[in-house]
Amino acid sequence: MNRLYLQIYGAVLAVLLLFACLMVGAFWLFEEDSGRADWLQQMQVFAEATIPPVNASPERLRRFARAIAEPFDVDLTIYDAKGAILVRLGQIVPAPPAAGGSQWIRQRRAHGGIALALSDGRWIVMKGEGYGRRVSHLFAAIAMLTLATGIAVFPLVRRLTRRLEVLKDHVEALGDGRLDERVPVEGSDEIAKLAGAFNRTADRIERLVADKTRLLANTSHELRTPLARVRMAIALLRDDPRPDLLARIDRDIEELNDLIGELLIASRLDAPEQHHERERVDLLALAAEEAARLEGVEVRGVSRCVDGDPKLLRRLVRNLLENALRHGEIPVEVEVEAGPQSDWVRLVVADRGPGIPESERERIFEPFYRPVGQASSEGGTGLGLSLVRQIAKRHAGFIRCESRSGGGTRFVLELPAGEN
Repeated sequence: MNRLYLQIYGAVLAVLLLFACLMVGAFWLFEEDSGRADWLQQMQVFAEATIPPVNASPERLRRFARAIAEPFDVDLTIYDAKGAILVRLGQIVPAPPAAGGSQWIRQRRAHGGIALALSDGRWIVMKGEGYGRRVSHLFAAIAMLTLATGIAVFPLVRRLTRRLEVLKDHVEALGDGRLDERVPVEGSDEIAKLAGAFNRTADRIERLVADKTRLLANTSHELRTPLARVRMAIALLRDDPRPDLLARIDRDIEELNDLIGELLIASRLDAPEQHHERERVDLLALAAEEAARLEGVEVRGVSRCVDGDPKLLRRLVRNLLENALRHGEIPVEVEVEAGPQSDWVRLVVADRGPGIPESERERIFEPFYRPVGQASSEGGTGLGLSLVRQIAKRHAGFIRCESRSGGGTRFVLELPAGEN
């Protein structure tokens, strides 16, 4: 029984069988209670008071027997003190052993009748199916309950496990590489929630694989361009060793180095188990240090600290500044201020460049995406803003691109301040 629905169905039937056994056991265990013994004693007293005397006529004794047997629908036999039959109605009921007094008569492991021992030595023995029928009715009721429950439970169990089988098939399909597999969500129970969680996971996996595929394709393209320029410059150097060609080779090698460095950082950020240092970082001081390396950057604001990886935060600020200088106009303004909530910090990098159309303000954070009209010759690896967003997310923050009043672009970074 390796199918889940058979295991569940078998477990339900086993519980019902155990219930039936416990019911029967309890019925047999408690059938000799004191109340039934009292009732037997009362029947004996009643018989002593109503039975005709020993010397009564057989007809009178028969009328007495009929008055008892017919209302109860039982077989009845009256024996004298020597064991001879005095009266018989219906089938002969065997006399019990003389010792022991009044008692119940067992029939098929149930009480099927009674034997009343009178003080004059006579016995009144009755046997009926009434009590036995109650036992059989109990067994029949248990059997019908088991059958009805088994019939009702099977479709429910089968429907439940069929949905699990469908989910299993889709999981296997996803494992085989069919990333577009999705499970139909039926209802609102735990299986439906599991199906929804699978679909969300599959969406994320498909998106990640697509991003990685696109990143690989774009990376190969971005690497070919400087490599081709280096190869051409080296070929020209063989015939004409010009200083400008050497400078061009140095620039191309530096571009390759920057691109490889950005790719390494991106790959580390994609690994959730990667450990990064966490310490208090003053964003105003960090921005001022990065601005000192460049020309045309003005920094102002208030000292605000966040919890984070200082190396990653430095890379974030550096990429924002270099992007603003590359595509904007001097001066580039940097401002650190309190965020919209008391426990947040905001860093704004603004330039006076041509601006970015609203339709492209989200896409510029994609790897290797360049706005319309911008050529790769304008510099940059194409990963700078993508890394900025990844680092912001790693620090539970976010960044957005806005238009600047009077022309230009504003990049607004918001990070939680963390513990003070």
